[in-house]
Amino acid sequence: MKALLEKIYAEAQAFGKDAALQLNKGNKAAGARARKAALELMKDLKEFRKVSVAEAKK
Repeated sequence: MKALLEKIYAEAQAFGKDAALQLNKGNKAAGARARKAALELMKDLKEFRKVSVAEAKK
């Protein structure tokens, strides 16, 4: 679970950086990277929820 949390933090940070580049400078490539990071972040957050619920049931 610790590794999953670290991965989520890293992806959130990457998303924030690329989203800011798109917003501030109009960087289209950064927008594409931000969207990709958002998809990965969603997948990992769903996995975190699954793991968290399983841990709570123990």
